[in-house]
Amino acid sequence: MKYTAIFFQYAAQYLKTRFTYRVDTVIEIISDLLSQTVNFIFILLVFNHTSFISGWSRDEIIFIYGFFLVPFAIFGAFFNIWDFNERYIVKGEMDRILTRPIHSLFQIVLERMELESLFGVITGIGVMFYAGSRLGLSFSWYDPFIFVAMVLGGTLVYSGIFVLIASISFWSDSPTSIMPMIYNIGNYGRYPVDIYNHVIRFVLTWILPFAFVGVYPAAYFLGREDWYVYAFMTPIVGSSFFMLSVIMWNIGVTKYRGAGN
Repeated sequence: MKYTAIFFQYAAQYLKTRFTYRVDTVIEIISDLLSQTVNFIFILLVFNHTSFISGWSRDEIIFIYGFFLVPFAIFGAFFNIWDFNERYIVKGEMDRILTRPIHSLFQIVLERMELESLFGVITGIGVMFYAGSRLGLSFSWYDPFIFVAMVLGGTLVYSGIFVLIASISFWSDSPTSIMPMIYNIGNYGRYPVDIYNHVIRFVLTWILPFAFVGVYPAAYFLGREDWYVYAFMTPIVGSSFFMLSVIMWNIGVTKYRGAGN
């Protein structure tokens, strides 16, 4: 209850700040929508030259892309830790974080939230409905609950990976390019993994499990029964990976030397 109350207090203050600079907020939302539109157009251009890719139709890949946008939007709203190394380690802001009586990762999540990114959820669901209507998909009464569970699992996968990468900074405060590289690898999760070779497929499933953000959970709603096992593993993989990342974060905090050293 304490953490929930703190979250809503932070969220209220954040919204007050964003409404003060309405134009900037609108520009950011439009920028995100344009980025998603470019990716959508790219898929359409690819299918101008072929009807199927490894047995996947255009509308199926569009559906996967739409599903991917939902957990990615939630991740983007709360886990903006791209500059964690520079801001909190190199510049020493972690010292300030550690003086407060709540978990350090929770504080950073609250400080870096960008709630306008949640508009991506609406976009993703819209894309899914567009592709689903063209595919003639039908849904059962329990599918919305499965959808929520898989979206949360996908969000935890994405968040866990980047928290794990950020934790490296506690051992090495040297600026690295690993965060942008991992971000680019994450984009592979928005496409069916069987279009890649076996090595990339293994990496996207078991090492950096971005496939559980998009293609695996989406396969359930597309009726790909041969992938149901992977689909239902999404919440398990997400929870496990996120717990691992929090454990590594907690260990890393104990190794933090402070800005004065």
